Amino acid sequence: MIKDDHTASLLSVRGIEKSFAGVQALRGVDLDVLPGEVHCLLGQNGAGKSTLIKTLAGVHEPDAGEIRWNGEPIAITSPQAAIDHGIATMYQELDVVDDLTVAENIFLGHELARGGVTRRRDAARETRRLLERLGHGGISPHAEVGSLSAAGKQIVSMARALSHDIRLIVMDEPSAVLDAEEVRNLFHVVRELTAQGIAVIYITHRLEEIRAIGDRITVLKDGRSTASNLSVADTPTADLIRHMTGRTVENVFPPATPIAPDAPVLLEVEGLGLAGVFEDVSFSVRAGEIVGLAGLVGSGRSEILETIYGARRATAGTVKRDGRPLPRGSVTAAVKAGMGLSPEERKSQGLVLDEPIFRNITLSTFPRIARRGVLDERAERRVAREQMDALELRPADPDRPVATLSGGNQQKILLARWLVEGSRVLLLDEPTRGVDVGARAEIYGLIRRLAASGTAIVIVSSEIPEVLGLADTVLVIGDGRVLDRLPASDIDEHGVLDLVMKGAAA
Repeated sequence: MIKDDHTASLLSVRGIEKSFAGVQALRGVDLDVLPGEVHCLLGQNGAGKSTLIKTLAGVHEPDAGEIRWNGEPIAITSPQAAIDHGIATMYQELDVVDDLTVAENIFLGHELARGGVTRRRDAARETRRLLERLGHGGISPHAEVGSLSAAGKQIVSMARALSHDIRLIVMDEPSAVLDAEEVRNLFHVVRELTAQGIAVIYITHRLEEIRAIGDRITVLKDGRSTASNLSVADTPTADLIRHMTGRTVENVFPPATPIAPDAPVLLEVEGLGLAGVFEDVSFSVRAGEIVGLAGLVGSGRSEILETIYGARRATAGTVKRDGRPLPRGSVTAAVKAGMGLSPEERKSQGLVLDEPIFRNITLSTFPRIARRGVLDERAERRVAREQMDALELRPADPDRPVATLSGGNQQKILLARWLVEGSRVLLLDEPTRGVDVGARAEIYGLIRRLAASGTAIVIVSSEIPEVLGLADTVLVIGDGRVLDRLPASDIDEHGVLDLVMKGAAA
């Protein structure tokens, strides 16, 4: 059991402040990290997490405050200084070089050499030792990093850190691109590191991950630490949300509005199949109803949505909108029929990141907004502003590039686009991926309001509690098949997993 004693801290941060061009990003942050613990750093987007970890990594120098390492004051003036002290940072965008081998990546910048000649054999032997220490001895030192999965690249990044005799690793959203099995492997590696006395600062938006891997929590809000050194085991979720948002969130999932008995069926899926991926999927969605697809990563959930939308060409079955069959593989027909898709990878598949907010919102309505083939920018801005106000988009600057927005606001922009288009059927794939807890509550409220207004919604999420908390009806998907269909109130997470496991064994 880790002793909560500040005098025993490996890292102690007091009153850290940092400003950029007059904007104060950190306003007084306190943090204590003990040897061998997983210390979770929690906060909404814009809370100051990124600035804090870049300060610890030597990218930024603080304007005020003190950093102590093993009880002694230190100055972290560069990334190399952080490494020299024993602090390594793994950013969400991993800084590995795909064209180099695993061994070359691990010793990049501090190559094992003698007389100016790189000792490749020694580097390969040391790489194997580091990978075995992380429980991944199966990765070849000679493999090109570009050939590895996202999880494999993370292991290479960790091995690089360990090659520097690191005592603290900062992990920024390490599970963001991993599936469920890869997350379990990540947790195993983290536990191996902490068992060796290495401390981990773990940043995530997923509260269930904090419960699974964390020891203590520090919460940031508006550049301040609103709570420090909270015990994961003893701190209720409601308290964490209150510390992050400054308000009490009694119910993360807003109450559902009853579906009218005579609500029309807006979407029918009959015997839909995509060869080698899923088969015989059938369900319907009424106006005001939310149908959730629950299952594990790889079960075919996202592919079902994409096939309904026409982004993939079905090999069997039909999709009907208001009783009319849609042609297979036609996104244009789906959009004209009043259907919208918010894809899983919204940054690469849903948004034009370099374009401003107003242009992303009006992207699907160009034919209606254009005059004689020329876009009417004034009309674009008016339409976009209406949706920005309705969805409480922050900051409310229509000219701001979408790339600069938080995940929650990017998701709102996608929803705004389909509302402008007048979509009556929305397909939402991972609508809260990369979205902080406070923004999640807003997204949940927005989805509920859309359903209450008569929109038919199909939702897919890797987080089964999210599907169960939002949906009226749940389809349990396993190995490309519908294993069961039932009211969300009649099943829990364990029930979903039990069905999936039984389906896999069948």
